[in-house]
Amino acid sequence: MDPLPTVLAITPLPLAGALALLWLLSLTLRDASIIDVFWGLGFILVAWTGALVAADDAPLAPRPLLVASLVTLWGLRLAIHIFIRNRGHGEDPRYAAWRRQHGETWWWRSAFQVFALQGVILWIVALPILVAVSATANATSPTLLDPADALGALVVLAGIAFETTADLQLARFKADANNTGKIMNRGLWGWSRHPNYFGDAVVWWGLYGIAAPLLPWGPATVVSPILMTWLLVRVSGVAMLERGLKRSKPGWDDHVARTSAFVPRPPRSPRTKKGRP
Repeated sequence: MDPLPTVLAITPLPLAGALALLWLLSLTLRDASIIDVFWGLGFILVAWTGALVAADDAPLAPRPLLVASLVTLWGLRLAIHIFIRNRGHGEDPRYAAWRRQHGETWWWRSAFQVFALQGVILWIVALPILVAVSATANATSPTLLDPADALGALVVLAGIAFETTADLQLARFKADANNTGKIMNRGLWGWSRHPNYFGDAVVWWGLYGIAAPLLPWGPATVVSPILMTWLLVRVSGVAMLERGLKRSKPGWDDHVARTSAFVPRPPRSPRTKKGRP
């Protein structure tokens, strides 16, 4: 019997419970941005819940174990990074603006506008994970991984390494008081204006690479990396940050002209004034 329908039915339950508790905590703390720390942890919860439900008291097969472990590595790193980055800075300006906008109704609006919405998005993005942990065997053996598993895992690890390196480079740059007000254009940041987001997208394409060969539902989970990439580029990542950077960073237009927004590439030559070399 295919365990996927059961996995799809059960995994939203612990996720909804965790988000409900997190929402109640946010009311006490007056800080809805704790959802950002939970984002990576939520995928870990869904991955291991799905793997254990699919296993049905049997030992975990190699593929579910591989996928859940990769998600755990990615999710823990991201949660720790966001926690350290946000610690001591109060509520994220996005949520603080909504709090001011909605006033006394924000306490219940936040349950839907922040926590429920992100829960739904998280579960949709997790579809390759759920398909992969539900498929306990490949075409030849229930105990072996196939080349797609290995290739997908390598892509995931490459994405994690890329975004981790980018985050560390940016943290060191910001720690130097001499860089206050300057644009980060060194290391990976000289090849992409947002290499951390690019690395994050790579992770999800790698997870899709593991799920894609798993018929019949694997190919359809391409909605996950497409949605995640779109969110990173057009919604909560590149587009949102650059609106603020354009106003606050002198020389930003020249940086945009030189440096790719997302996919890394060598920087272009600097702009020159008309009539000069």
